[in-house]
Amino acid sequence: MNAINPLANPKGVKLLCELCQKPAFVQCMDCRVTYYCGVIKGKSKWMIEVRKNFSSAEHQKADWLGIHQKICQLLIPLRTPVPFLGSEEERQHRKQQQVVRQTQMIELCRTEGQKLLFEGKYDRVVPAALESLKFSIEVYGLSSIELVPSYLILGEASIGLGRLSQAEEYLAQAQWTVLKTPECADGIRSKLFRNLGLLYAAQGNYPDALSQLADDIYHSSRVYGTDDIRTSGGYFHMANVFYRQSKLDLALSLYNQVTDIWHEHLHKLLKQRTKTPAKPSGIGPAFNSGIPTDFDILDEAQEAEAIQVINAILNLREQQSVQTPAVMCKIYFTTAMLQFILGDMPKAKEFGMKARTACENTMSADPETSKNIEEFLKAVERSM
Repeated sequence: MNAINPLANPKGVKLLCELCQKPAFVQCMDCRVTYYCGVIKGKSKWMIEVRKNFSSAEHQKADWLGIHQKICQLLIPLRTPVPFLGSEEERQHRKQQQVVRQTQMIELCRTEGQKLLFEGKYDRVVPAALESLKFSIEVYGLSSIELVPSYLILGEASIGLGRLSQAEEYLAQAQWTVLKTPECADGIRSKLFRNLGLLYAAQGNYPDALSQLADDIYHSSRVYGTDDIRTSGGYFHMANVFYRQSKLDLALSLYNQVTDIWHEHLHKLLKQRTKTPAKPSGIGPAFNSGIPTDFDILDEAQEAEAIQVINAILNLREQQSVQTPAVMCKIYFTTAMLQFILGDMPKAKEFGMKARTACENTMSADPETSKNIEEFLKAVERSM
């Protein structure tokens, strides 16, 4: 974390804390365009939320851990005043560039916020989500549907922190914006219903939680299909609700569905990474590396979601007193492929070997599965 620089506010310039919007008295020494109050005092709206989430931690440190370390230098061109010079065409071009940078910042902060959510680091989510919200307001205005994803991230972080009243406020704001926007995309509706489902589940209202999660799956399926990883989160949270109600048959069936979806997605990524490279058709490193480069990736948030979901299902399955070899084979192989994608070859090999053993103990083992596991283990050996 960079040092902070005490400063006196220049006359006529109102400097505000990045997190709580109180008067600022210290400055980030690196970017020099971000300011903090330095201590926790006052009772503004944002201050109350920050005090809940960070206790007595200094705001500069909280912001650094949450998002600032990733965007420090990116903030300089966004917050440095531009001289009112040049032609109208030049000014419009600068304005367009500014909007592009702001839009990129929104996406970066939201992705980081989602990643931290899946990692369970709820206290660090708030600075990232607030940053995305502030830029969204600058670009789209206060009542735009484009603000909803940031409200949802703040709502889910509040649920994780046990601040259910605060979560209700954020989700109510998101819900109101969606209701007054008939053309709202199904993807946003899906995320809203998922968060409402999580809120009701946290409150112990399981019937309404299941209803909201069913709406989440419906709207997500309309956009991505029923077997997409972006839809699987709805199945996963629904399974968690059934599990809390001790409805194990329903829960385990849904966990199987989630495992199947991630298994197919990761297997596709695996095949892209391990396919035989095309015959070189030129000269130089770009043509002779022999390493496939035309493959899909998991972004940071998707990686964190995969780790959270797959590990949770794996742990649950391993704790079951009666284990079905075919089911264990699938979850072990899915875990192995995830570790391969993440670049942890020792773990990929460990779970690949477990998958092989479970497959060998399956009464009606699928020859195709056995073949895939053997090919996977050979790919791991080549990569170690």
